[in-house]
Amino acid sequence: MDQPQPGKGRIYPPELSRYRDAATGASIWQLTNHPSINHLPYFLSSAFTPDGGALIFTSYRTGSAQLFEVRLPDGEIRQLTDGEPIHPYSPALAPNGQSVFFVRGGSIWRLDRKTLEEQCIFECAGAQLGECTLETAGEWITAAFKRGAETGLVTGRADGSDWRLIPFSRTVIHPQYHPLDARWLEFAADPAPRMYRVRRDGTGLECLFEHGPEDWITHETFLGTTGDLVFVRWPRALYRMDWSSRAVRAVTDYKVWHVSPNRAGTKIVCDTNHPDEGLFEIDVATGARRRICLAESSNQGTQWAKDRPATAEDFAAAWGGTRAGVLSWLEVPVDTVYGPQWTHPHPCYSPDERRVSFTSDRTGRPQVYVADLGEDLSP
Repeated sequence: MDQPQPGKGRIYPPELSRYRDAATGASIWQLTNHPSINHLPYFLSSAFTPDGGALIFTSYRTGSAQLFEVRLPDGEIRQLTDGEPIHPYSPALAPNGQSVFFVRGGSIWRLDRKTLEEQCIFECAGAQLGECTLETAGEWITAAFKRGAETGLVTGRADGSDWRLIPFSRTVIHPQYHPLDARWLEFAADPAPRMYRVRRDGTGLECLFEHGPEDWITHETFLGTTGDLVFVRWPRALYRMDWSSRAVRAVTDYKVWHVSPNRAGTKIVCDTNHPDEGLFEIDVATGARRRICLAESSNQGTQWAKDRPATAEDFAAAWGGTRAGVLSWLEVPVDTVYGPQWTHPHPCYSPDERRVSFTSDRTGRPQVYVADLGEDLSP
């Protein structure tokens, strides 16, 4: 019997396999096994549906970046989009799990996971948008944008109303809503200083942390529902910032890489690099950590071996271009500076916080994995 053609709604047979991690004995699920690029969303958005019964992921198996989902525990894979490629790191699930929001070019789309109907909810003509993120209730969405020399962020309602552009003088990366007050957003700027906040209406713009270009601040996110922020001072340690006072204190005295907190803000899952020791779970109160498993990904990006962010000269040496206006480094043709991103694990908790998802190219191609957080994990 002929195989059905790739396209929206196609069902693919399971590619699932399981093994025990060599370092900790944790049970690892490899959910994809296709000779193409397969990866999870960026670490700011969990790939798990609210019931933990499926994960969304991006795959290039049809020739371009498209959205897929894999069902647990049977591993069945379903294609959700086709046609014009999506921004590969843009998918974000609505809190109820019924819809997925993603970016194509300068537009944000909503996809119904049941009917696979797509609706464009916002378009910024002539622009390129970065990954989209939702606030806790799923009512508001934001994304970075650039349009020619213009840079900033966009914000609006998931129903397509109340959209506005908030300009900023430099490249904006990874805007996020405050988990307790959706009137506020935090975003990263490039180059330094990095961390800013602004109200949803465009007022109240403020730099949260003054630092020079030699101080590498990265991978900031909200510490669960505490309202505080955590950020990495690469390659030194992980820090916590009080949202109100902006007081900063160290969470760890060792370096971590990408970080993703649990809902309560009591624990953080992270990956590691230089050296790559695997994925860890950090106790926020004490800084103690325990290893979850080995990620065994190639963790590419020449800059991560250094103690400063890339300069214009670094970008020029890598691919002959500049860093100006690059959203999440996804437009760099040959990204040897910070990626490619699909070689980075980007771990995230499942909704019940009993599993962690991650990406790894340990087999030669990036695939999607889930690790069980059992009691057999080593310290």
